[in-house]
Amino acid sequence: MPQDALHLTEPEVLDEDFLLDPYPVYARLRERTPVAHVVLNGVPMWLVVRHEEARAALTAPGVVKDAELAARVVARHMGVEPAGQPEKSLGERMLVDHMLNMDPPDHTRLRKLVAKAFTARQIQGLRPRIERTAGRLLDAVAGREEVDLLRVLGYPLPMAVISEMIGVPEADRADFGAWADTLTMAGRPEELRQTADRMADYLVGLINERRAAPADDLITGLVQARDDDDRLSESELVSMVFQLLVAGYETTAHLIGNGVLALLRHPEQLAALRADRSLLPAAVEEFCRYDNSLHLSTLSVTAEPVEIGGVRIPADEFVLVSFGSANRDARRFEDPERFDIRRPPGGHLAFGHGLHHCMGAPLARSQTELAVGALLDRFERVELAVKPDELRYQMNATRGLDALPVRLGSGSGS
Repeated sequence: MPQDALHLTEPEVLDEDFLLDPYPVYARLRERTPVAHVVLNGVPMWLVVRHEEARAALTAPGVVKDAELAARVVARHMGVEPAGQPEKSLGERMLVDHMLNMDPPDHTRLRKLVAKAFTARQIQGLRPRIERTAGRLLDAVAGREEVDLLRVLGYPLPMAVISEMIGVPEADRADFGAWADTLTMAGRPEELRQTADRMADYLVGLINERRAAPADDLITGLVQARDDDDRLSESELVSMVFQLLVAGYETTAHLIGNGVLALLRHPEQLAALRADRSLLPAAVEEFCRYDNSLHLSTLSVTAEPVEIGGVRIPADEFVLVSFGSANRDARRFEDPERFDIRRPPGGHLAFGHGLHHCMGAPLARSQTELAVGALLDRFERVELAVKPDELRYQMNATRGLDALPVRLGSGSGS
């Protein structure tokens, strides 16, 4: 018989301990229930923590992306009347009006258009450039005994790749990267708005340049993409480029960082990978499962009462899926707390599931595989430069290290 959400105990507040290390909390919640009523960042919501129920929630018809409904739910929790929506600037629209926050038919239309400019063949064609970029970044730190691997490889590699894909000229990439850093880190609302407006204005200029003079880049592909008489509007183009930037930058940087840290904390796994580089693709899948960077889905709302895993969630409630918890569910994975690069790949939810499955998953996999491969090729010794308990994490939707200090030893390329 379903548990009636209206008669359950008060929601559990997920505090600083959860943000620092969510896995013990996930394990406790999974044992108790497939869907936990929690308060996260001051907002009551329903957190889906088991694998089977996570997949169900990601495809449940009554769990929707609806900005107006979400605003009403927030107002209800705050005990105020829903405010009228002020006119948003292009930059503010860019931050929220994209596919991750849409359901069909808008999502279907946009994804169909973007897919024409973002194909598997194009991603495969990027591999030589990714490999060269990773090699160049690691060459630049040759001779330095200690580096922050996130700052020298994790962040600059995906930023270089996504900038090149989008078509950002070399001279503009420092500014573009600084804007991206501001927009992907939690900051002051006014700073976010100003930075979003600057990036949106820049992208409008770049879009207009590509309309006048097409090039071999993603913006040109998006500008030219059409389905019968349908094509992306200027606002949709700007939002789409922003979404691809966010999806392809911070999450990939932290997947690289989290994956390398897992190897460093499991030296027998690192030794196996050094001895047999054919294990790299499976290792990347284990990075994704064991400590994926995209820990939480974007927020959804129940448009009607929904039952997930025997838990009945009322209408007008927020729902969040924990990919990080689902990926360590013993109901789906054998010995899920064990890091094992020989684990048969498949089944993890690191890139979501269903309608909103990440379109950039092949690119993230390629960059992580090539970055880790280049690191092991370039340096015979890579080891953690601090004690593991000195490392600090940041966590919103993305979970990743603030820094990854490592010591490097000479390799064959030195």
